[in-house]
Amino acid sequence: MTNPADEHLLRRAIALAAHAVTLGDAPYGSLLAGPDGEILAEAHNTVLSDNDISAHPELKLARWAARELAPDTAARTTLYTSCQPCGMCTGGIVRSGLGRVVYALSTEQLTELNPSGTWPTVEQHGPALFDEARVPIETYYRR
Repeated sequence: MTNPADEHLLRRAIALAAHAVTLGDAPYGSLLAGPDGEILAEAHNTVLSDNDISAHPELKLARWAARELAPDTAARTTLYTSCQPCGMCTGGIVRSGLGRVVYALSTEQLTELNPSGTWPTVEQHGPALFDEARVPIETYYRR
């Protein structure tokens, strides 16, 4: 559920997405707002200009928050983003401890707007070698 304050900050995220296009990057923008709605950090997609497949704005802000914010502060933030975070970004958001995400376009809506934008799949096999693979995991988590 969004409110007028959310919509104001979403409009800023959309403006960041539009700015990314002017720089030759893909049209995605995000910002991280603190508990009182103040903007803590902003980012836009720089996958092309940085030649970095992980340079999505949501992931950049999640990494920033994990480095710069205390966990209790991160838990009270909201990430505003022009499009629904992808799986990679969602993983980073969860691990960074951000409290909430508000997005303007869903993945489904994005796909409708860009039907040629297909995502390749990678064949995966597993699980395998459980008894061997569990040793370093158990060693680490049972200290």
